Amino acid sequence: MLENLREIDPAVYAVVKAEAGRQASQLELIASENFVSPAVLEAMGTVLTNKYAEGLPGKRYYGGCEHVDVVEDLARDRAKALFKADHANVQPHAGAQANMAAFMAFLKAGDRFLGMNLSHGGHLTHGSPVNFSGIMFEVGAYGVRDSDGRIDYDAVRDQAVSEKPKLIIAGASAYPRIIDFEAFSSIAKEVGAVLMVDMAHIAGLVATGVHPNPVPHSDVVTTTTHKTLRGPRGGLILCKEEHAKAIDKAVFPGTQGGPLMHVIAAKAVAFKEALEPEFQSYTRQIVANAQALANGLM
Repeated sequence: MLENLREIDPAVYAVVKAEAGRQASQLELIASENFVSPAVLEAMGTVLTNKYAEGLPGKRYYGGCEHVDVVEDLARDRAKALFKADHANVQPHAGAQANMAAFMAFLKAGDRFLGMNLSHGGHLTHGSPVNFSGIMFEVGAYGVRDSDGRIDYDAVRDQAVSEKPKLIIAGASAYPRIIDFEAFSSIAKEVGAVLMVDMAHIAGLVATGVHPNPVPHSDVVTTTTHKTLRGPRGGLILCKEEHAKAIDKAVFPGTQGGPLMHVIAAKAVAFKEALEPEFQSYTRQIVANAQALANGLM
């Protein structure tokens, strides 16, 4: 394996081998650095990397897309089945790009949204002042209670009623509790806001029912495809059918050019793996391991 790389560029080959050794010999506790399967790795290394395919299956701006159309349709259909969604866009290059496209679909520059404070467990793209989300939009940041580190849904509601945001983001990058998406949905409906859920860190748990699914309660759901979902590094957007055109347009041409077809193929493989019974056992073990670690540290 990697014979061509070893011959052509020994320096890069040495780095890859060293990193493989590091990953195999150390215990990884960072949620965003999960290990993909050999099949996902193989899909990312195929000739699909050579193909430009701006647009969507059946509506491309390049010729010769008949094969990559098939793989993108596989990825979209599997994502919809996995999360019980009306519509899926598998083209975002990363979670940040998925979030940017969702903002573009529902907001204009200067609009106000509510997002979780980064220091309370949120994410850069949820309104950090150094990120596009905090630069282009007015941001109201909610957080967790000092007493127990949990989201105070009554406080979020009061803030939403007071600030009247056009969009509310639920989801976090460092919040080890179950998020009540139904409560967020109720708040969003009360103030007439779009509900966007960023489930990047828990997507694998959502896929198997270990964590409640935000899709039925949300207008749009974004996620990465790695982390607990165990796919390639990339993004995914799920939404209600009524928002499909706006989301697709926001991804291309709104925020991206050509999709990465080799990564989309790897996403399709990962979604297929996540639909298998073994993946449910895997995600249950994730939670069991986390609980055991927490109990051991308390």
